Amino acid sequence: MTGPGGGRTRTTERVATGRRWRLVRADPDAVPPSVRRFMARARQRRLRAAAPWAVGGGVLALAGLLVWIVYGTAVFGVREVRVDGAEIAGPLEVRAAAGIPARRPLALVDTDEVRERVEAIAPVDQAVVSRDWPHGILIQVVERTPVAAVPAGQTVQLIDDEGVAYRQLAEAPAGLPIARLAAPGPSDVNTRAALTVLAALTDDLRAQLTEISVEAPARIKLTLAKGRTIIWGDDTENATKARVATSLLARKGDTIDVSAPDVVTIR
Repeated sequence: MTGPGGGRTRTTERVATGRRWRLVRADPDAVPPSVRRFMARARQRRLRAAAPWAVGGGVLALAGLLVWIVYGTAVFGVREVRVDGAEIAGPLEVRAAAGIPARRPLALVDTDEVRERVEAIAPVDQAVVSRDWPHGILIQVVERTPVAAVPAGQTVQLIDDEGVAYRQLAEAPAGLPIARLAAPGPSDVNTRAALTVLAALTDDLRAQLTEISVEAPARIKLTLAKGRTIIWGDDTENATKARVATSLLARKGDTIDVSAPDVVTIR
């Protein structure tokens, strides 16, 4: 059968439910080439327009999948907690204080909270907590350094340069001075006075120092090797007192009074 444009068509006839109908399908040659080119270009334009959306949707889906894997699964969960620098407290105590559940997604571990819990351990001065991808947490500990030992009954308590008592021992370590303090602590005025004086001592004084006694902020006394005593007075003019006392170490006399550094007495 010949169509209106001179092209050939094929006709199919079918009887359905008592009615006759005719399906006519145009031969491909019946569509002019210019129309086919136009339709092809239209399809290409539609594909180019849809491509960015398809790519964007794929990227978002991939990003969502990665976020779910990192935050919502144990694929990157905690399997190891490494502790460096903990000698007094010990790695077991640090891990227990850190309180990090096994398999917890690494990205959900609050490193600031872990650091605060670890720094609550008495011997720990500072802690740095970091993620060690893909499955680890690293806790680096800086422990307190003792500057004096405070007698407490039959034992001694070590205090650091902030006055924190953090460790109890049977006796003071060699080379560490004894600090006679009634109530050692960061807020105790006598403790602060003792720490101020200790920080100001020269190397020569520190090498001979065996004991510092603070009965009151204005009644500070140092005991040196061989029983020599330095009456320090209060915790002012410490650099001057330290320099004057050091210059008098070669002099004879059991007691050096530098409480008034401009008028020094030796007895």
